Amino acid sequence: MKKILGLGNALVDIMTIIDNDSVLEGFELPKGSMQLVDEKRSATILAGIEHFEKSISAGGSAANTINGIANLGVETGFIGVVGKDEYGNYFNDDLVKNGIKPLLIKSDTESGRALALVSQDSERTFATYLGAAVELSAPHLNDGLFEGYDILHVEGYLVLNNELLETAMKLAKKNNLKVSLDLASYNVVEDNLDFLKRMVTEYVDIVFANEEEAKAFTGKEPEAALNELAELCDIAVVKIGKDGSLIKSDGKTNVVDIIPAERRDTTGAGDLYAAGFLYGLVKNLPLQKCGEIGTVLSGKVIEVIGAKMPASTWTTIKEMIK
Repeated sequence: MKKILGLGNALVDIMTIIDNDSVLEGFELPKGSMQLVDEKRSATILAGIEHFEKSISAGGSAANTINGIANLGVETGFIGVVGKDEYGNYFNDDLVKNGIKPLLIKSDTESGRALALVSQDSERTFATYLGAAVELSAPHLNDGLFEGYDILHVEGYLVLNNELLETAMKLAKKNNLKVSLDLASYNVVEDNLDFLKRMVTEYVDIVFANEEEAKAFTGKEPEAALNELAELCDIAVVKIGKDGSLIKSDGKTNVVDIIPAERRDTTGAGDLYAAGFLYGLVKNLPLQKCGEIGTVLSGKVIEVIGAKMPASTWTTIKEMIK
């Protein structure tokens, strides 16, 4: 069985359902975006939403994807940095509980946390304090971390440290891993476009983008964006919400529909789609099937609050995949 390694920001997600989008306006958070905030602003927002319902889970885009893959029975590992605090211990324990090998560096800085504000229409807006997570750097990486793995999955948020992202991709290629990249957020793509285009062209084998990220990367609508992305890497995936997803490789396009789902919270939908898709790849399934498995996972995760699903849901997912 092939093994998948994740690399990303080790964050604890604090999911909060808000009653009105004026809450976002009050904090100057553009709806649907991911905004980086400092420790003080994170604390201010946290205090301002303390009266709303919350849930806490280990998160971060790549970690969510790896968690999904592990729950489908694939051997996985995750590289990240956490603080020597309660959140850091929680993150480590969550990896172990889900069968993921923790390859974590410990820091004296507070662990990172993502405040996810979920609107009534299920859209989520992130105010992210990276904390210790941002301390992950190129010197932390070495050949030994990549040995025995077949795919490296990285989140686009790591583009904030160009040296780290490129070093990770170079080491993956040196150790014969395929590289999977999730573009992560349209505003991150816009701010780092030239560098991201070079990374995709030189190193990436599989790229995941939603409609907004694909447009930020190419300036084009989904189908045209898919065609451009597919010219740069082996497999291009563009997720288009209720219209499903598009997959292109070797000149062939696959169209995948969504499954019926009761939408409560879109957090993790893209991450879990990538998990299902990569699971299909390591099982050597056709790309259409990979997309369909991704759709099952993304359809089920939007029925819960946050990016983690209970054991009963995973049982249902496995039956659906069969």
